[in-house]
Amino acid sequence: MDARTGEVLHSRNADTRLHPASLTKMMTLYVAFQAVERGEIGLDTEVTITRAAANEPPSKLGLRAGQKIRFRYLLRAAAVKSANDAATAIGIALEGSEEAFARRMNRMAQAMGMTNTTFRNAHGLTETGHLSTARDMTLLGRHVIYDFPEYYNLFSRQSADAGIATVRHTNRRFLQSYRGADGIKTGYTVAAGFNLTASAVRGNVRIIATMFGGSSTSARNARVAELLDMGFARAPSNAPLRLPAKPDIGSAGGALLVSEGEPIPERAGKVVAQTGLVSSTILPRARPTPNDSVPEIDGTLIASAIEEAITVDVGELEVPAEPQPDPIELIANAITEEPDLGPPELVTRISTSGGRLWGINVGRFNTRYEAERVLLQVALNETATLDGALRRVTQGARGFDANFVGMSRDTAELACRRLQAVGTQCFMIGTGD
Repeated sequence: MDARTGEVLHSRNADTRLHPASLTKMMTLYVAFQAVERGEIGLDTEVTITRAAANEPPSKLGLRAGQKIRFRYLLRAAAVKSANDAATAIGIALEGSEEAFARRMNRMAQAMGMTNTTFRNAHGLTETGHLSTARDMTLLGRHVIYDFPEYYNLFSRQSADAGIATVRHTNRRFLQSYRGADGIKTGYTVAAGFNLTASAVRGNVRIIATMFGGSSTSARNARVAELLDMGFARAPSNAPLRLPAKPDIGSAGGALLVSEGEPIPERAGKVVAQTGLVSSTILPRARPTPNDSVPEIDGTLIASAIEEAITVDVGELEVPAEPQPDPIELIANAITEEPDLGPPELVTRISTSGGRLWGINVGRFNTRYEAERVLLQVALNETATLDGALRRVTQGARGFDANFVGMSRDTAELACRRLQAVGTQCFMIGTGD
């Protein structure tokens, strides 16, 4: 999407609710930045780590229960290393419990117009009902860039001092390889696949691309690079400007919105955009001068000189001309940026087939995880024929069958022909539902 005009440059499955994984931490950090801005907490406030935060699974900073650490270090660890213990510690420090912080995240999401997102935790590890979409995450990324430019540099740092350790960026491969890339956030769990909200700036145009459900780090990065290229090719160099409302909520209150068309605030003679909604436009933002009165996280004051356009996508990887690799190999060969040690949750779609009694089988696997993984990949690549089908894993004596059910016979036949054409095994089944 070109954020200045609201023109959608490209989208595919942009409103499909899926697991966001650690893209969640963009909201955790956004709320944290707002809390600092409102004076709820200081960057040098000493936070005492709870047992709940210390016990989060990797990726983690290595915090210990009872340990004290400055709030700024938690922000760095969550943004750069995607540390789950740091993210939970941020939420508990601000709201007293993980549940209360998730409610605050959801209020902010609604204020931003993220209508298809529900947060259940601060880190993004798989949890029932913790879902979002590519469009919503792109919208959130845009808010992070423009609402808090003084902190945005965190998302492009190759490494950062997190107090007890120096942490390395989970997205450093993409930041190093794509010209103009300066953020924002990776995400991976078994249930989610490889997710990325990426941003890059060239000249006066900024593109944000979001992808859910990649099969590996390299495949995800390659596809996101294509999306960013598409955005730069399609976005005009100049566009009219309409400032959107900036969401602001209290720690327990409802949303307060800065009305569209209000005077644009200025700082040290430089125009500062207060921006956000996906249908709105973005103002060029200049780098603040050393005299600008803005807080520091890393001892530097960095903001991008940018106009923004957004490209939204979900897992539109090119269909390979040869059989897809075994899902076990996909998982084993992937570089796990934020491993999920808990069981993944299969996202299903309720069938509205009106009594359709056919389905397709796309493989038998040794574990439920493998079957669910393949179902998600096939669903994302074959949306046209499988939309509305229910993904179901059936356990038998010889393994776990990965099935799509609730289809008409014609639809099932078409889906199998398409899958077999690209080397994916498939056969029809009668479900009797």
